[in-house]
Amino acid sequence: MAEHLEKRLNQQRDFLVGPQGAEALLVWYVDYTFEHSRRIRNILHSAISCLGEKNAIAAIRQAPAAEPSDQRDLAARSAVAAGWQDRYLDMHRALITHDGDYDETTVRKLAKSVGLDMQRFDKDFKSDRTWNRIVEDRESAVRSGLSERGGLFIDGRLYTGVWDESSLVEALEKPLGFRLKIAGSDFFRWATSTGLVLLVATIAALLYVNLGFHNAYVELRDTLLGLSFGEHVFALSLGVWINDGLMAIFFLIVGIEIKHELVDGQLSDVSNAALPLFGALGGMLVPALIYAAINYGESGARGWGVPMATDIAFTLGILAVLGKRVPMALKIFLSALAIADDLGAILVIAIFYGDTFNPQALLWAALVFAAMMILNRGLVYSRVLYLFFGVVLWVLIYKAGLHATLAGVLTAAAIPSRRSGNVAGVAAQTSAVFTAELQHTKDTSKPLRAKSLRSIQQAVDRLREPGFHLQHALEGWTNFLVLPLFAFFSTGVLIIGSHFDILAPAALGVIAGLVVGKPLGIVLFCWLAIKFGLAKLSPDISWPQLLGAGCLAGVGFTMSIFIASAAFQGPQLESVKLAILAASSIAAVIGTLILYLQARPDTNT
Repeated sequence: MAEHLEKRLNQQRDFLVGPQGAEALLVWYVDYTFEHSRRIRNILHSAISCLGEKNAIAAIRQAPAAEPSDQRDLAARSAVAAGWQDRYLDMHRALITHDGDYDETTVRKLAKSVGLDMQRFDKDFKSDRTWNRIVEDRESAVRSGLSERGGLFIDGRLYTGVWDESSLVEALEKPLGFRLKIAGSDFFRWATSTGLVLLVATIAALLYVNLGFHNAYVELRDTLLGLSFGEHVFALSLGVWINDGLMAIFFLIVGIEIKHELVDGQLSDVSNAALPLFGALGGMLVPALIYAAINYGESGARGWGVPMATDIAFTLGILAVLGKRVPMALKIFLSALAIADDLGAILVIAIFYGDTFNPQALLWAALVFAAMMILNRGLVYSRVLYLFFGVVLWVLIYKAGLHATLAGVLTAAAIPSRRSGNVAGVAAQTSAVFTAELQHTKDTSKPLRAKSLRSIQQAVDRLREPGFHLQHALEGWTNFLVLPLFAFFSTGVLIIGSHFDILAPAALGVIAGLVVGKPLGIVLFCWLAIKFGLAKLSPDISWPQLLGAGCLAGVGFTMSIFIASAAFQGPQLESVKLAILAASSIAAVIGTLILYLQARPDTNT
């Protein structure tokens, strides 16, 4: 949902407070029946005073509400009616400081107290012009991202910070740190940002390697990094640390997402999950079979898992760019399919792409995982404890010869789930804490007492499951550090002077699998599931759109390169990586064109 002001401050339309030409432009959507509006007004007034009243101008508009309210409408009508007499601010102050309910008698008394022309007030109070202004305000608020109870926009941006004077002053003054924070937040929340960062990392790697720095790139990737304790040394190359170590964090996040979807998400309802699950199954089996057929008896036969994968970041990023041209039902379908595809890829990596098997290390890994599951059953929610055991599990799985990223998925599985906290109970608890704090001291600038702060932190933490908090803490690092590092150190292949042969079995198998096998498998298995009554196609999705989504699923990129790195080595690996880049680009272009040409805008997107 948008968080930018749809209807900008208008000096001819709005009821304004403050001087013309002020630097800070504020729009406050106010609900006079909201019990905290008075406190918000006082804090806002204090912040503007700190800034200097000549430096800020504010427009006050009527806020939307989740449910109709006669009192809210009466207060809004009286405020706007006073505005037609250029006395909006006086009536605003009277309304917001009023204790008790609002009825016609009350608002008329307030109107008299501020010296309004009562005959004109009564006429304006019931006029269509007044009500239309209120409706305009509320509709523009909803389009700007507000749902109820109002909010504040500063220079066209919804203020989402803390409601205290110092935070508001920072938002009004916009120091460098605040501007950097806003710019970073905008970028990170941009739906295509993850895919864009991966694309930049890939281009940077290709340029670096092909402009004469190939040897330096290889030396850096092969540099040993490790830990030593006495005579014991655990050292791996930088490339392995990234592929097996940092990517375990990525698979931890993927595991948490999969677990959430299975427990309480799109994959938890069999009727809703059936179609994307069948699509994912076809999207894995058919590309693998095409690759295996092309590479039967060849040296690259081991790479059958490469074209099975879908890069969810790039795929959903492309859908975000298409925006309302793609129905929401198709986005949900492709998201669920990509998540199920990730689960399949994880199983394939863990089972088929490990190294030399070490049963003793595997036994120890099984014991550590069993201990984690005992903690799970005992409802131990400490995230730090699970991360500690996860690191131990990673080392043991690596020693066992399985792909170490499996530790991330197993750790996600071990973190206990629980029902989200009761919002009403948590709200009552935190409200009681703050009320007690206000009673303890009248100086609202003093910090919370430590015991009160701990109580609030525990209450907020209880609102969501432990995995959610861990995902929230790690997701940004994964999207904007781990994955770009992986992309940079995995896609630095020589194009200039390379002997890339598109007809080589491994390369041809990857391209055919991703570009042809993916959409063919997804559409075919979905058609079979629908034909035999095992699943239903949303009426919002056409078959051409399903084909376009299937083509987008052929953007393998990150996951395909990951599997390729486990399946191949040397020149063959470089060739397969180039094939993945080529196939992903072709699939992205074809899928985007199909969805663009088959656009059926979804107004709910």
